[in-house]
Amino acid sequence: MKSSIEIAQEAHLRPVAEIASSLELSEGDLEFYGKYKAKISLNAWRRVQDRPDGKMILITGINPTSAGEGKTTLAIGLGQASSHSTMRSIVCVREPSLGPVFGVKGGATGGGYAQIQPMEDVNLHFTGDLHAVTSAHNLLSALLDNHIHFGNELKIDPRRIVWKRVMDMNERSLRSIVVGLGGFPREDGFEITAASEVTAILALSTSISDLKEKLSKIIVAYTRYGEPVYAKDLKATGAMAMLLKDSLKPNLVQTLENTPAIVHGGPFANIAHGAPSIVGIRLSLKLADYVFVEAGFGADLGAEKFFNIVCRYGGFVPNAALIVVTLRALKMHGGAVKNRLEEGNIDALARGFENLVKHSENISKFGVPHIIALNRFEKDDEKELIYIKGKCESLAPTSISDVYLKGGKGGVEANTMLQEVIEQQRTNFRFLYDLDIPVQDKVGKVCGEIYGADGVDYTLQAEESIRRIGEIGLDGLPICLAKTQYSLSDDPKLLGRPAGFRITVRDVKPAAGAGFLVVYVGDILTMPGLPRNPSAQNMDIDEDGRITGLS
Repeated sequence: MKSSIEIAQEAHLRPVAEIASSLELSEGDLEFYGKYKAKISLNAWRRVQDRPDGKMILITGINPTSAGEGKTTLAIGLGQASSHSTMRSIVCVREPSLGPVFGVKGGATGGGYAQIQPMEDVNLHFTGDLHAVTSAHNLLSALLDNHIHFGNELKIDPRRIVWKRVMDMNERSLRSIVVGLGGFPREDGFEITAASEVTAILALSTSISDLKEKLSKIIVAYTRYGEPVYAKDLKATGAMAMLLKDSLKPNLVQTLENTPAIVHGGPFANIAHGAPSIVGIRLSLKLADYVFVEAGFGADLGAEKFFNIVCRYGGFVPNAALIVVTLRALKMHGGAVKNRLEEGNIDALARGFENLVKHSENISKFGVPHIIALNRFEKDDEKELIYIKGKCESLAPTSISDVYLKGGKGGVEANTMLQEVIEQQRTNFRFLYDLDIPVQDKVGKVCGEIYGADGVDYTLQAEESIRRIGEIGLDGLPICLAKTQYSLSDDPKLLGRPAGFRITVRDVKPAAGAGFLVVYVGDILTMPGLPRNPSAQNMDIDEDGRITGLS
C-alpha cells in the first residue's frame, strides 16, 4: 500500500469554494488562503444561526498506546462515508501542533484513504492560527516583564509570576530558564503553544467581544499582598485580541473524498480540554445533518472534558458517541509487547478488553448512547477480530471499520449503526458534576467515577492553591484534569483497567480566562521533549516542493 503522504499527493481536490457551496456558503462567506483552504467569516454564523441543529457525534477512544488507534482517521472516514448516502456531513477536528508533527506522533490529518486535505499545509503552518496564539501569549509575557522593568506599579511579586512563555515545538531545554539577566533576573520557562491558556480561550470563544472578555481575565501573577494580577491590569487585552482576530474564524478544508472538514482550535487534551473550537462546532451543526467531532485521547480525558467543559459553554447536547478501539491497542493494554502484536494472543486481548469496558461505562455515565468501532489494521487476524467483536457487542453495537484501506466505504456500516442508534435511543445527556460543589468534590467525582480511583490525595501545595482559588471566587468553575493519556490512573505504566490506586493532585491553577481550573495529577509536562529519533530527521523537500517523511 502507498504511504499516507503519497496518497495525499495524488488526491483530486475540489476548490474550497465548491466545498463551501455544498454547505450553502457563498464566496462572500470565505476568506481564501489559496485554492484549497479558507476561513469562514464570523458573519456566516449570523446568517445561519436560526437553522435547526444537525446531529452531533463525538468520536472518542480507549487510552491510546504506541501501537496506534486511528481515532482521527476513523472520524474522517465516517465523514467520508456520508458520500455513500444522502447525509450531509462535516468532520470537526483540532489543528495539529508542530511539536508532535516533528516529534513522534506525526500529523493529525488521518491516514491511508481517510485524510484531511491539503495534508501538508494543515500539518505545517496551515492558516497561522497557532502562530498567532504564540505571538499573543508572548506579547502578554513581554508586557508583564516590561511593567516590572518600569517601576512595577502593580506591586507584582516576581516570585509569584505564573505566566510562562510558549513556542509551538517540543523543546525540553526551555522548561526551566532564567530571564532578565542584566536587569531583574527571575526564573521562567516555556510551555508548548497547545498548552497555552490562550489556545484554550480561542477554542472556547464565540465572538471578538467574548474573546476580549476571556483574555482580560487571564491571571498572570500575584501581588506582594496575594492579590491576582490580570491581563487587563497590564492593558494587554486589545492588542492580544487584535493578533487573534483572524484565528477566531473557523478553517474550512476537505477530506480525500471531498467531504467538508472544519479544522479549528488546538488545545492539548492531557493538559487542556482537547476539543475543536466552539465556533467551528456550532457552525457545523447549522450547516450539516451529521457532525463528527473528535475529542483528544481516550474517554477519560477528551470525552470527559468535552462533556463537562465544552458542552457547558457551547450549550451542546451530543446525540451519540463512538469509541474507537483496535486489536493492537487492546493487546498492549493486556500486557503484550509492541513487537509481537501481530501474533495470536487471546489472553492479552481479554485482559486489555477491560480498558474498553471502563470507557464504555464512562460514556454511559453522561447519558449518551454509543457504538464501538473496531478499527482494522492490515495485518489483523480475522479470528481475533470476530472474537473481540463478540465481546464488544455485549457493551454496545459494534462495527469492524476499514477506513484506512477503503476510505468512506470502510465506514458505511458504522455510519448506518450511528444513524440507527440516534433514531432509536434518545440522548439523556447530563453533566457529571454540578459547579456549585467544592473543588475537591468535583475532582473526586472525575477520579472516582471516570478513572476508577479509590481516592484522591492532595499535596500541601494543592491544598493551598484550592484555598486561594476560593478566596478569589473561582471555585465555581469546571475542572480540567492534566493527566497522562496512557492510563486511567496518573501512572502511565498502569495499563488496562487498574484497580486499587489513588490519584495524587500536585497543584491546582486557575485558567480564569478559559473558565476552568487546571488540576495537575502525576508527572504531567506542559512542554514535551523530542524522542531519541525525531520524525523531523526523516523529513525533506525537493526542488519541486515535494515533501517526504511527513505523516
